[in-house]
Order: sequence, then C-alpha cells, then structure tokens
Amino acid sequence: MNPIILVYLILVVIAVVFAAIVFSFFNVWLRAWLAGAWVGPLNLVAMKLRGVPYSVMVDTRIKATKAGIQLSIDEVEAQYLAGGNVIDCVHALIAAQKAGITLDWQRACAIDLATKGSGKSVEEAVRTSVDPKVIDCPNPASGRTTIDGVAKDGIQVKVKARVTVRTHLDRFVGGAKEETIIARVGEGIVSTIGSSESYKHVLESPDSISKTVLARGLDVGSAFEILSIDIADVDVGENVGAKLQEAQAEANKSIAQAQAEIRRAAAVAVEQEMKARVQEMQAKVVEAQAQVPLAMAEAFRSGRLGIMDYYKMENIQADTAMRSSIAHPEGKK
Repeated sequence: MNPIILVYLILVVIAVVFAAIVFSFFNVWLRAWLAGAWVGPLNLVAMKLRGVPYSVMVDTRIKATKAGIQLSIDEVEAQYLAGGNVIDCVHALIAAQKAGITLDWQRACAIDLATKGSGKSVEEAVRTSVDPKVIDCPNPASGRTTIDGVAKDGIQVKVKARVTVRTHLDRFVGGAKEETIIARVGEGIVSTIGSSESYKHVLESPDSISKTVLARGLDVGSAFEILSIDIADVDVGENVGAKLQEAQAEANKSIAQAQAEIRRAAAVAVEQEMKARVQEMQAKVVEAQAQVPLAMAEAFRSGRLGIMDYYKMENIQADTAMRSSIAHPEGKK
C-alpha cells in the first residue's frame, strides 16, 4: 500500500474519532444550553478526564433547573465524587419542594451519604416525611411475632403493636433509626404491662399501653417523629407466676432432701461410732476376763487358793449354767 494513502487513512480515522468525541461533547453541551442549564465545554472535558459521567451530571442539573432548583455543576460533581447518588438527591429536593418541606442541597447530600449502604435513600426519607410509614413492633424479620410482658399477678401478656412514624429531616443525620424506635417501644410496652396489677387491666384497656408509651417521648434523639402507637393484638400467655412458684417449691424440696440426707449421714456416722465403742468395751471385757485364769494360777502358786476352793467354784459355775438353761430353754433369751 502506498505510504501516502496509509497516512491519509490514519488521518481520516483520527478525524472521525475526534469528530465523534466533539459531537458527544457538543450534544451534551447543546442539551444543557437549550434547557437553560449552561455548562462550559471546558467543564465537560475536565469531567471526562476525571472519569465523571458528564452526561449524568448535566442531565441531573437540567432536571433540577427545570424544577426551579438552582445548582451549579460543581456541586453536583462534588456529591458524585463523594460517593453520593446525585439523581436521588435531586428527586428528594423536587419532592420536598412540591410538598412544601424545607430542604436544601447540602442537607439532601448529607442524608444521602448517611443512608449509603443501609438500604435507605434520601428520596425515601423525604417520602416518609410526606407520607408517614408504619413500623411493626416487633420486627417480623427478628423471628418474634409478639412482645411479651408479665403483669403483677404473674400472667404473661403478648402484645403486637404498629407504630406510625414520620421522618424528621433535621434530625435524620445522626439520629436513631427504626431499630431504636422498635426497641424503645418494646421496652415501654413491657414496663407498662409489668406495672399493671392484673392482666385483666391490659385486656380491658389496651389503649392504656399506647398512651403510656407515647407519654414517654420515645422519639427524642431519633430520626423519626412518632405519630401514633396502635395495639394490633393482645393475647394471654402462660402463668409465669405459677411456674416460678412451682420451680421454687421444687428447689425447696431439693434443699430439704439434701438437708435430710445430711442428717441421715450424720446419724449413720454416730451409729458406727457407737458400734466401734461397744467393740472397744467388749475388747476390754475380754481382756479383763483373760486376767482371771492368770490370777487363779498366781493364787495356786502362792497358796492363797486351794484345790477344794477351785472345785467349789467350778460347781457353782455349773449350777449357774444349769439354772440358766432351765430358765431359757432352747437358747432363747
């Protein structure tokens, strides 16, 4: 191929690529200019070099401008570079403006960044501020269906509540979220049931629970304002007091049995000790009896005991044995 033709082809390709790039920038610039949200060509080039999707930035500014919200392209780009969702922020501003809620761009950006990674969005926060949402208490995702409390009479009461809340945008950044509201309401329900004299009082007037819980101001420091607490269901549970008494009685029984076993073991020990002492005394008796023949032998040797005296003693012992056998026949005593 002729080198000149090759050079021409390369120049044509470069020109086509350059024209495509220029047309892309020109298309976005023209769209912004016609919408009254003018953006300088140098700004578009700079965003391209920084890896920012300039088309999205321009479209976001156009949407805000058409809604009467004045935003500079630098503000939109700064929020994008911070990791925020610029489209949600603009949608939130538009929704707040239509609902008459005071919300500026900086506050919307702060809420957007605060909800990042939580499954929430600034648009949802504004929507909840306009249209209150209902929170189940307890949260079904926790695996529990009721909040359980025990009245003073020992009867368990199971309660299911629904909390209506409205987003407080001024406290949304840094404020407690839904989990805290659920925990506070659950604690209030349990303490209210626990302070009731009888479970019947709770069943007769379940609205007393919501009134008591609302009076505590559980939404202080949270991102929501509690509008109402509705008791959806009230059930009677187990007789916890009776179960505790039964467990206490069983424990007392075990303690008494243990103490009785201690006393029995002590008695057995004393009995064994007495038996040992009896054996000891019997040994002493046997020892003393063993001294009699020795004494008799000594008496024979010294002449203090004669043969006739010995026979008389034998006769007396034989006579005594005969009388004993007659008095106790067949060895019975």
